[in-house]
Amino acid sequence: MFSNPIVFGYHGCDASVAELIVTGKADLFKSESQYEWLGHGIYFWEDSPDRAHRWAVEKKQAGTHSIKNPAVVGAIIDRGNCLNLVDSESLALVKNAYDLLQVNKRAGEPFPKNQGANNKARELDCAVIETLHGFRANTGKAPFDTVRSFFLEGSTLYEGSGFRELDHIQICVRNALQIKGYFLPR
Repeated sequence: MFSNPIVFGYHGCDASVAELIVTGKADLFKSESQYEWLGHGIYFWEDSPDRAHRWAVEKKQAGTHSIKNPAVVGAIIDRGNCLNLVDSESLALVKNAYDLLQVNKRAGEPFPKNQGANNKARELDCAVIETLHGFRANTGKAPFDTVRSFFLEGSTLYEGSGFRELDHIQICVRNALQIKGYFLPR
């Protein structure tokens, strides 16, 4: 368990959305795409408003989202019962969920794969995480409120480096009640 379960998360979006969120006129939506890295939920960059803003700018430039004026909304998040994928116990749960997914695969149905540049379309990872959540629900175990993980992303910082320019920690909030408040970062 974390010594401090409260974290600051940052979500890239359009400025009009950020305004609606912080004034309480709207809520962020749960993403339920089959390629979400950490399963279904509301995604935040932990402690990185700059990375959230960069994401919003990239989406505006790519024209893949309805972002006209990139902005960031901050959130105060209580991790609660967190599937923390920088912890070996949590990683063991995910490995077991992968095994369960393989056992439960229906004949003739294609097995999900991570695809695309740098495996950004994480269909396999999403299916494994969602299998774990389903298993917990079916066996009466407490659901995870959040899922948290470190991701390597981007080009290396220098030759031979283990650090990359876009490395980050993401947190996926499955239980929106764990979001204690929103704010606009400076």
